[in-house]
Formats: sequence, structure tokens, C-alpha cells
Amino acid sequence: MQLLQVSAPLAVPSLFLIGIGAGIVATLVMDVVMARIDEGETPPKIASGVLTDTRPDRAPERLAAVVHYVAGTLTGPLFVWLYLTASVPLGAGAVAVVAAAVACYPLMVGFFALVVLPRSRGLSRQRLSAIRRAWSVEAAVYLLVLAPLVGGSATLL
Repeated sequence: MQLLQVSAPLAVPSLFLIGIGAGIVATLVMDVVMARIDEGETPPKIASGVLTDTRPDRAPERLAAVVHYVAGTLTGPLFVWLYLTASVPLGAGAVAVVAAAVACYPLMVGFFALVVLPRSRGLSRQRLSAIRRAWSVEAAVYLLVLAPLVGGSATLL
């Protein structure tokens, strides 16, 4: 019996590692934006509050930070997967990077707005709109940093 041997070029695992690093960098840049916009620092508190079943204003700060950085870091490899998937029909390059960003943005915003935010307690309707708007801006900034880092690295590998 012969075993099926699957191999991938070294560039693929390397690109996933780059995605992790790019995710960290994009999250750090996102932090700058979060600190400057209304409700910008609220989304990680909401995630922390949902995980601990507490109101965002009472949610554990440390958990909020951990959730924020883990999610930001792991979105990097998700973006790499989207890029590699888009590269199959579109070819490697800028078009696949843009396609991955176009696919990733609604995933990021939708997951927060449709899964996490509705599970949060103690937020007024007025705040919900501002929080969604802040998260939409933050996700866009994140991808504006992440996409060129991943795309540029992919061309070098």
C-alpha cells in the first residue's frame, strides 16, 4: 500500500507565519485608531463582557486585551488563507490581495456586529450604532495595514 504524500511549497507555511506577524502589526496600528475615535476601545470590552457575562463597562480589562490581540493575531492567517484561495482563480498578486480584503472585511465586521455585539448586555441603542461604526473603521484600518504586508511578502516568497 502506498501512502498519499501531500507536500506544499515552503512558501505556504512561511506565508502563514508572516500572516501571524502581520496580524500583530495590524492590531498595533489598529490600537492607535481605537484610542482616537469615539467608542473605539469598546469592542474588546464587549467581547470580554460577553465571555464573562458582564456589562462592557465592568468587563475584565486584561481579558479584553487578550481577546483583542489573539483575534487580531489569528485574523492574519485567516487573511492568508483567503488570499491563497483567491489566488487559485485570480492568480497570485494584487488582485488576489484585494479579493481577500474584500472577503475578510465583512467577515470581521459581520462576526462582531451579528454574533458578538447582540450578546452584550447593558448598551443603549444610541451606543450600538457608534460602536458598529467604530468597529467598521477599525477593521478597515486593520486590513489596510495587513493586506499590503501579506501581499508584499507573498511576492517575495
